[in-house]
Amino acid sequence: MKTISFSYSADLDWTSVLAQQLDGKIEQNLIISSETISTGDRFFMKLQKGVIVYYHNTTAVVDMKIIQKNKSDDFIAVYYILAEKYSKYLSNDFSYDIGRWGNNFLIIDSKMESTYYIKAGAKTQALAIFIKKSVIKSFAKTKYSFPDLDKMINPPQNSIIRLDRMNNESVQELKDLFKLKVGGRIFELHLEATVELLFSNYLKKVSTKRTIIQTDDSDFSNIVAAKLYLVNNIEEHFPSIKSISNIANMSESKFQHLFKKITGKTVNNYFMHNKLIRAKELLEENELTVSEISDRLHFTNSSHFASTFKKHFGILPKQFIKQL
Repeated sequence: MKTISFSYSADLDWTSVLAQQLDGKIEQNLIISSETISTGDRFFMKLQKGVIVYYHNTTAVVDMKIIQKNKSDDFIAVYYILAEKYSKYLSNDFSYDIGRWGNNFLIIDSKMESTYYIKAGAKTQALAIFIKKSVIKSFAKTKYSFPDLDKMINPPQNSIIRLDRMNNESVQELKDLFKLKVGGRIFELHLEATVELLFSNYLKKVSTKRTIIQTDDSDFSNIVAAKLYLVNNIEEHFPSIKSISNIANMSESKFQHLFKKITGKTVNNYFMHNKLIRAKELLEENELTVSEISDRLHFTNSSHFASTFKKHFGILPKQFIKQL
């Protein structure tokens, strides 16, 4: 297993260190890794003073243990992660699977020490935004009202500010970005636009809803376990509320109340939302017919699948296929 140890920051001083850890080099805005460690693109860019974006589209050649221990505590890191396989994230004695069907949206305070495990052959597509807290504070006060702004920029030691799943709009924006050839002004413009949209959507969300500051609370950990169970069984029938609340070790009423409070959705809506995201991915793979996808995901029939898909995405499955 290859161990890589480094730190991020909201400046660019970390890029050369990461290149060295990867037995590689820097060419313009690309970190070139040794092909014995990983292949693919690592692109970084300064968007403005105190805001750095890091584009990561690679395949691991060897098992990797990535240790992140930041030297600066003046920024937060916002991660949008798409991965073919799970990687393991460890922090503060907790362990989470992250990836396409696990938690794929993280906001972490720079004080947090973390460890990632990535298996050989695993493909990771991720976008990280490193933002100085002074920039967030200035931006938030001029454009949005944050009832819990101080908790966001001054969270407790070893605090995950948010661990969640991306909404569909964010997933689609990232997919469109990762289809582009890396490098050049066109790519940079798309990257800037994607970052602005992703973070603007997040700010709008938290400006109207209390920011969840996540700690080691056992109830929250149990809700995370229930969410992962639903996502891991997304191609099955909806399990009963009783069975999921048992997984969360809660009464049905408490589980449903906390689930909606933490995710913003009812259990049923959360399950259907993710099932439709899976349906969209299967349509994009273009290997199954609409009827076959309907059967695979256990919709009542193709008509029910089509109407539910259109209600969610504004387009029928067959029309969506024609646009691919």
